[in-house]
Amino acid sequence: MAHPGEFRFCPCCGSPLTPRRLKPAEPERLACASCGFIYFLDPKLAACTICPLDGGIVLVRRSIEPAYGKWVIPGGHVDRGEAVAAAAVRETREETCLEVAVRDLMNVYSYPGVAVVVVVYVVEILGGRLQAGDETLEARVFAPGAIPWEDLAFPSTADALRDYLRRSGT
Repeated sequence: MAHPGEFRFCPCCGSPLTPRRLKPAEPERLACASCGFIYFLDPKLAACTICPLDGGIVLVRRSIEPAYGKWVIPGGHVDRGEAVAAAAVRETREETCLEVAVRDLMNVYSYPGVAVVVVVYVVEILGGRLQAGDETLEARVFAPGAIPWEDLAFPSTADALRDYLRRSGT
């Protein structure tokens, strides 16, 4: 989650924002004493996919921080106004060069203290050729027994893979 100190001024009137508790059971919010604007530090949404291929699962090695060089399922941030499933398809194409269609919602993953909420879909591969794309060093298919568990980037990646393997009986 963004640290409140990262936002100092009201986007409406330019006055300083100060932490203020609006309701007793809620966390402090950044508020403008001049115009009353409340700055809600909302979570960021990511859309990811599990791509079954040749008896395994497609993983990509990240070429960006955070977690440079670690393995993840394909995915990335959802743009404002973009449908979540469409973002998952777009991000998968960008990172793997595969054309996919959403088959099923796997799950939604969120963790205390983490600003990103991750929506994971299982997809069907329609075409393309697996290769590293944007923000990836490498794209590979891992058999269920060869998944690099110790080298996965995020808890959501590991949780989604475990859920998928459990669901598929693998």
